[in-house]
Amino acid sequence: MLSATPADPFHHATGKRMKFHRIDIKSADWKRLDAFTDRTVFQTREWLQFVAESQRAQPVLAELREKNDVLGYFTGLTVSKFGMKVLGSSFPGWTTPYIGFNLNPNVSRALALAALEKFAWDDLKCLHLEVSDPNFSAGDGEAAAFKLEYYASYRTDLSRSEEELFNSMESACRRCIRKAEKSGLKIEEAHDLAFADEYFEQLKDVFAKQSLVPTYSVERVRSLVRHLEPSGNILLLRARDPEGKCIATGIYPGFNQIAEFWGNASFRAYQGLRPNEACHWYAMRYWKQRGVAIFDWGGEGAYKEKYGCQPHRVPWFTKSRYQIVGALRNEARNLFARKQKFLGWLQGNRSAAERVPAEE
Repeated sequence: MLSATPADPFHHATGKRMKFHRIDIKSADWKRLDAFTDRTVFQTREWLQFVAESQRAQPVLAELREKNDVLGYFTGLTVSKFGMKVLGSSFPGWTTPYIGFNLNPNVSRALALAALEKFAWDDLKCLHLEVSDPNFSAGDGEAAAFKLEYYASYRTDLSRSEEELFNSMESACRRCIRKAEKSGLKIEEAHDLAFADEYFEQLKDVFAKQSLVPTYSVERVRSLVRHLEPSGNILLLRARDPEGKCIATGIYPGFNQIAEFWGNASFRAYQGLRPNEACHWYAMRYWKQRGVAIFDWGGEGAYKEKYGCQPHRVPWFTKSRYQIVGALRNEARNLFARKQKFLGWLQGNRSAAERVPAEE
């Protein structure tokens, strides 16, 4: 059980005695945690289980206190990278854009970040820390000398009417959505594990167009579906052509005030039916009807601008206990990018070889 006295919601924390205390994941009061107004899907128990399984990581839940007052909570995971223990909230490659804090009103995220650094070094014995929080400001890490990066994306304000949302899109995008409907394309909600394999087959086709391979395996998608689908905090969509063939898929987690475009894929041969646009429009309306205020488009990509969304950046702070650790982290990310390009080139050459007729 969470054994501390909740803080006055208008308590002004000073940070002088602010400290994180780790909580046992199994005994945590998840209902109470999910009641925070700044809670996102990436802080839920199911999402932590997904990341823990796919990254071989250990979930970390900690309570922020100042004397006897509970000021909020931190969510993250520890993982071994470069032979060293790292605390991520989130971390590159986790397909999780941000995690961060849940804090009472008037509690400073800058002070919470400073307390988190001490917790990471002294209690968790980590050598590197990364944290991104949708409520961070760029200056929150300045006093504690954190390095500032950004998770760059786009956002759509779902508080507007459906008519306003549709009319804010570029005219060509609206025509695509209408064409999908007129062509007999059907969008259906999926609830089965087989969805993961359909999505991944289409994803491989998407990456092949750019002579690349997917940055994660089908098992990650299966893990996501296994953990999130029973919670109701994810929307899985299939697009079927008039003959009933699944030609596109989409994955859209959401909780509280924010829904996220996690991924979608489609077979190139059927993109003329405009299944991707139809899936996105369905997802926007689905989450709007459930009271979600923000649709986050899941990263950069100029093609997303046609949906009438606005650019948005979430600060991502990193810090290493020793300078060499940060250098290793950056080099590992560069090596991963080069590896993906090489695998894409290799796959392209294999495909070409398979198309060459065998000699008689």
